[in-house]
Amino acid sequence: MSPPLMESSASTLVIYPASQPQQEPKNENNGGIVFGSNLQQMQGEMPKEFLWPSRDLVDTTQEELKEPLVDLAIFKNGDEKAIANAAELVRTACLKHGFFQVINHGVDPDLIDAAYHEIDSIFKLPLSKKMGAKRKPGGVSGYSGAHADRYSSKLPWKETFSFLYDHQSFSNSQIVDNFKSVLGEDLQHTGRVYQKYCEAMKDLSLVIMELLAISLGVDRGHYRRFFEDGDSIMRCNYYPPCNSANLTLGTGPHTDPTSLTILHQDQVGGLEVFVDNKWFAVRPRSEALVINIGDTFMALSNGRYKSCLHRALVNTYRERRSLVYFVCPREDKIVRPPDNLLCRNEERKYPDFTWSNLFEFTQKHYRADVATLQSFIEWQQCSNSKSKPSNF
Repeated sequence: MSPPLMESSASTLVIYPASQPQQEPKNENNGGIVFGSNLQQMQGEMPKEFLWPSRDLVDTTQEELKEPLVDLAIFKNGDEKAIANAAELVRTACLKHGFFQVINHGVDPDLIDAAYHEIDSIFKLPLSKKMGAKRKPGGVSGYSGAHADRYSSKLPWKETFSFLYDHQSFSNSQIVDNFKSVLGEDLQHTGRVYQKYCEAMKDLSLVIMELLAISLGVDRGHYRRFFEDGDSIMRCNYYPPCNSANLTLGTGPHTDPTSLTILHQDQVGGLEVFVDNKWFAVRPRSEALVINIGDTFMALSNGRYKSCLHRALVNTYRERRSLVYFVCPREDKIVRPPDNLLCRNEERKYPDFTWSNLFEFTQKHYRADVATLQSFIEWQQCSNSKSKPSNF
């Protein structure tokens, strides 16, 4: 076993039993592994490609995370005192672990229900149809079965379908058009549901960015302006039941390389956050949306706010679903903290970079884990060297 990885932040020092880097190239075919129903319903021995090391499978404490539940109705009411109190709750959580939940967020519950219903429309398609919509190498859009097209070990026990959402698109049918071209005419309604869902997520994300700015003591419109012309990523996750749930994971321990993640998980549960050297379960709340800080926003806060280390378990008996919206800036935006965030003589924790470069790093050179951002910075600094870090 490798020694624990020490992960530093502006306010904490976390000792985390990190995964061993995988010294292997990307494997586009992966020996023919296809995450179809035969594999998902298997009764025999778990294929070795899905086995995770014991350091990643360490049990949760069975304790629930006591993250703040922030009521966003205060923004509609214009109650500045309540907004200041909410910002302080967010600040405390983001300094410690980068995770909180929001209620009264303005997203129609019927729209969330519809988005869950359409998950089945995607993942219950014939395998041949899903494979026809397979994500292209180096890209983010499309279907993925256990990420077997990218990796050859520690495969996650899940299916995903991802697509881009352009905040500034003049088309009100960009996702409908995408679904028609990738999955066919029969999925037009599914595309319309996710078009509305992404529009709601974009609006919500800008409110949260304003709250984050207030919590950091910078111009409250700074991050809103930075992200209003972004290109975000929507992902539908489906985790089938697994007879060997104690040997695998739905999603391995990692921080999100993106800026902010807005997630709704169903009532099965399985999301966990690593805090104070322990895994804590996140209670599913149908009325709430999960918010977690990603690596890019950690850089935008000069390391003050912690990128949230999390994972997802699978269930032995029940299938699990989640809806994930990854907030990203426009790809050519320079990621740097606002000048008025930095104290006099305070050093920059990270050099300037663009989101497109970090995204390329995670898609072509590195499997996201607890050390993604630091590894990316090292990779960028030696970009002209032949020895770039990689954990594929």
